Amino acid sequence: MGVTGPTGPVMDRDEVDRALARLGAEHEAIETSLLALQDHAGRRLLEGAELTGVTAERWKDTDASITLLWSYFDAYAAALRTARDVRARRRWSSREDLVELTELLRGESVTLAGAGDGRLSEHFSLAALVDRMNELYASSLDMVVAADAVWSALPARIDLLSAELQRTRRLAHSVGVRPGEHPAGDDLEGITHTLTRLREQVISDPLAYWVPAEGSSAPGGGRPDTTVYDREARALEDVRREIDAVLTVRQDAEQRIVRLRDVLSRADRTLAEARTARGEVLAKIAATEVPVVSGPPTVLQEQLAAAAEYRRHAQWHRLSPLLESLEQKAEDELIRARESLTAVTAPLAVRAELRGRLDAYKAKVARHGLAEDPELVEKYEKARRMLWSAPCDLRVAEETVLRYQWAAVELLAAPQVPGQPNGPADRTQGTGPGA
Repeated sequence: MGVTGPTGPVMDRDEVDRALARLGAEHEAIETSLLALQDHAGRRLLEGAELTGVTAERWKDTDASITLLWSYFDAYAAALRTARDVRARRRWSSREDLVELTELLRGESVTLAGAGDGRLSEHFSLAALVDRMNELYASSLDMVVAADAVWSALPARIDLLSAELQRTRRLAHSVGVRPGEHPAGDDLEGITHTLTRLREQVISDPLAYWVPAEGSSAPGGGRPDTTVYDREARALEDVRREIDAVLTVRQDAEQRIVRLRDVLSRADRTLAEARTARGEVLAKIAATEVPVVSGPPTVLQEQLAAAAEYRRHAQWHRLSPLLESLEQKAEDELIRARESLTAVTAPLAVRAELRGRLDAYKAKVARHGLAEDPELVEKYEKARRMLWSAPCDLRVAEETVLRYQWAAVELLAAPQVPGQPNGPADRTQGTGPGA
């Protein structure tokens, strides 16, 4: 087209009709979006809520943006009506009509009051006005959707957790878990205060609990920040486990106390046996260091009595940790008593082993018909006197048993002389070590 104007080439009738159709479709889409934003549940909540913090600041700007959006939309609609009226003057628009339409549709034909930035007025083309409305709409919707997402997610979850908290508090009180008396009771108080404060903050300042999605430009891109909620939920779960442990203590406390008494009684009897055995060892074994046997620790008996007292007065929260500690200490005490008995009786075990070895070799020699050998008889009697006398010197006794053992081995290995079944062929070369 050869005709030009301030806005460039003058549009022909087909271009005008296409532009009007496009702008009409945009008008309908913008109106639908604005009406949806106006009716959005999050916007209504923001409009009626007592806001604080970052949400109050952003809502002030967003509310102004929404008001400005409607002003822009009204101006856009008026400009579109004017263009449609000019196009409707004639079926075949004149050149003057087309010049006017080109200015309306492409030029900065929309004049609006300044938006508070110091300018008295602003001039927009319809396309620029659409872009400006899209920017304002996106930022406004982002704020409204974010606040609504937090309100939709967190308060309901906090209420459910608070209800569970109340049930846990009642159960805790029934087993004596109270603030100032048990750590779990103090934890419950702390969780209660935190959840109450969290709910108030979420209601008044939801955007303080919103995490925008990185790299996302879509309105409402992000997620509610549940860090505080998740931490308190984990803390409540820990308290529930603690209370379950207390309940378990209440159910089997009597059996556990009976078992503790039995373990400590066995430890006492073992220590008594060790003390008796120590006296026997000192009397029967010479030149031996025998460890001293200590008495049973009275503190465990005192703690056991305290546990019985706690059970009698239903102080389960005190009984639970005491029983766990006592059970471990009682098992340790029984192990200590057994180790003490083993250490004390070790010399007697050595003597018993030497006696068994001596008799075993005597029986072996007898099976080969050599039991009457004079040298073996002499060595056997010497070893026997050492092992069955008191006090017994284990070092000397072991040496005598070894001499008898070596003599027996040598005799059994020597060839027999015909007609002399009870002696070796030649005894002139000695009988081995220690002969």
